Amino acid sequence: MNIYDIANLSVSQIFTAGFALFAVIDVLGSIPVLISFKNKMGHISAGRATIVSGILILVFFFLGERFLHMMGLDISSFAIAGSIVLFILGLEMVLGMEFFKGDTNVKAGAIVPIAFPIIAGSGTLTTVMSMKSLYHQYNILIAILINLIIIYIALRSLNWLERILGQSGILVIRKFFGVILIAIAVKMFRTNVPL
Repeated sequence: MNIYDIANLSVSQIFTAGFALFAVIDVLGSIPVLISFKNKMGHISAGRATIVSGILILVFFFLGERFLHMMGLDISSFAIAGSIVLFILGLEMVLGMEFFKGDTNVKAGAIVPIAFPIIAGSGTLTTVMSMKSLYHQYNILIAILINLIIIYIALRSLNWLERILGQSGILVIRKFFGVILIAIAVKMFRTNVPL
């Protein structure tokens, strides 16, 4: 990394991008689902689930733009579409409604339901692509790494988190992150809509 690259590092961008990803991934809000998978499967490999989800996110981060060009799309159009998805996800979290149906087939193992679509689902992949129009890529990559560490810790601490937060605590956190997500979606929409 040269001096120019270091100049692009921004704590505020890392924090905002990291917080947006944390809200979209919603690992705390997914604790009840993750605990249910753990009880049904007996064991969740935190390391494997984190690595697979990280690979999916990074592949989409680096190659997603090329894929969009093949489809005849640009990042701004994708960011606008992504902001709409994020807005709906935020509404889902705040209102407690389910617009997106998740895959709950536990027979596929820990990787399929947990790494995808719970962690690296459409909302997460849309977010990492959409954020490229707002933040420098190094700040987004650091935000992704921070979130992968948080995911790993959360997967390793499911029972402890359930005991500490309780159902009401998880609900409050989910609604709070939902409001933040709606605000980020509005900002993303306004940034990418030509005036």
